[in-house]
Amino acid sequence: MSNSQLANKTILITGGFGLVGSHLIEKLLNYSTNVVVPYRSIHPKSHFAFRNLSSKVVMVTADLKDQKRVSDIVKKYEIDYIFHLAAQPIVETAYHNPIETFETNILGTAYILEAARLYGKVKGIIVASSDKAYGEVKSGKYKETDPLAGDHPYDTSKAGADLIARAYYATYGLPVVVTRFGNIYGPGDLNFNRIIPGIIRAQITGETLEVRSNGKYVRDYVYVKDVADGYLAIAEKLDEIKGEAFNFSSDDTYSVLDLIVKVETIVGKKVNFKILNLAVNEIPYQSLSYAKAKRLLGWRPKYNLEKGMPETYDWYANFFFAT
Repeated sequence: MSNSQLANKTILITGGFGLVGSHLIEKLLNYSTNVVVPYRSIHPKSHFAFRNLSSKVVMVTADLKDQKRVSDIVKKYEIDYIFHLAAQPIVETAYHNPIETFETNILGTAYILEAARLYGKVKGIIVASSDKAYGEVKSGKYKETDPLAGDHPYDTSKAGADLIARAYYATYGLPVVVTRFGNIYGPGDLNFNRIIPGIIRAQITGETLEVRSNGKYVRDYVYVKDVADGYLAIAEKLDEIKGEAFNFSSDDTYSVLDLIVKVETIVGKKVNFKILNLAVNEIPYQSLSYAKAKRLLGWRPKYNLEKGMPETYDWYANFFFAT
């Protein structure tokens, strides 16, 4: 892969020990890249740890809310590309801790962008936004031309980070691209209050899955390896698409109740669950059009639930039963 834009480059990945970050690192290591991962702590049973990625990357201690430290890292390691994936990713957490969420998702993003601006040699910054940045629509699929919105702390934090990222392109010419994904699943997601990890845990342990919503909320479900491929597709064409935003999603669009049935069918195990109907600040319906990514990047999902769930289930079986 020596003809890649990324070959032999130094790449900063925030959130590199998380679900998407760890899978992206695995792919980037095939490009002979030098990967730098800032961290505060790492779960000992994460995918990052399972794959022993700490021995293959440069680990640097940092809090992304520390602007000077972030800037020092970008300069010291002479960063070529940044994948900014770190965030406070949970809607319910944002409801209870809005200030922490704003500081992490908005200020953390601004500090990364400002560090790149001051350093002046970064070739590309790819910022992870979210489908939540669009706010609520009643039906249809979000397109990148739709306005951003946010009625609640989490959606507002993602919309704010999204707008700031593109403002750094418009104002300073910083080579920024924004990504907006549907619900990401796959081997390594340790946020068990998310629906797919929760379903699989209930299947493996026999415990009852507590569905916080009324079970009717609709989302797209996109596999983590497709997400990593989307990031790489952007990096390879970054010079042509600076300042743009891209949706990445799938054709797997389900309500929570329909998803439970689908996963039961694929895995061959029933799920005991109860509906709590306690969800607050959740958007009832979200689905993304990925036509732009298909047209400009040649990207489309390679996985559907039938292909992605068996790999995902096997990872969790190892997670729960490994001694």
